[in-house]
Amino acid sequence: MEFFPLSEAALLISLPDEPAAVNLATRIRELAPAWMEDVVPAYATVGVYFGADRVTAETVEDWLKSQDLTPRPPLRIGEGETITIPVSYGRGVDLLAVATHLGLAPDAVIALHISTVFTVHAIGFVPGFPYLGYLPPELCSVPRLASPRVRVESGSVGITGRQTGIYPLARPGGWHLIGQTPLTIVDVAGGFFPLRVGDRISFTRIDEVEYHQLHGERLIRPDWQEAT
Repeated sequence: MEFFPLSEAALLISLPDEPAAVNLATRIRELAPAWMEDVVPAYATVGVYFGADRVTAETVEDWLKSQDLTPRPPLRIGEGETITIPVSYGRGVDLLAVATHLGLAPDAVIALHISTVFTVHAIGFVPGFPYLGYLPPELCSVPRLASPRVRVESGSVGITGRQTGIYPLARPGGWHLIGQTPLTIVDVAGGFFPLRVGDRISFTRIDEVEYHQLHGERLIRPDWQEAT
């Protein structure tokens, strides 16, 4: 592990790979030190956020180095919940452009996207934005837009490079948009963030009628349903 200052109230820890980052974040949450405010895993890093008025970065780093940081039991990437998200690909404003760029029919792009089970590798950029990997090779050469859009509607499903993702809130964005989910996947005011690093995500195709029937419903994790 390597430690780097992220801000006066956060440390960034660099790890060898994605599973190591997930495991470290899980273990820090298990230990739940009193000074901890948040732990955010990314691809091969973990951000540890703390109350700067209660503890120094040096103390946090020393504490982390003194702990057994192996989670119980160890986790592997992709061992979270399996979640299916409905998508109207007819709302993908860039679907035709993506298909043309890839030399595929639009239906072939959709078929490849819905046949892949993705893993949530990181959450960020805006609250609740899931970075999902990895696209099948046939879809991997789509660049970012030359000029990002000023506004991408919430629920928009985009792709770029090896990744796909869902814009949870209306924000500027530069990914090519191939569809839109009607589900709410983030409610910042309500503290609703159902997706977690390690979850497995698959997409299912719906039509416009189904889109309007489902619009505004919240994404519900399977483990929440089991608990009720």
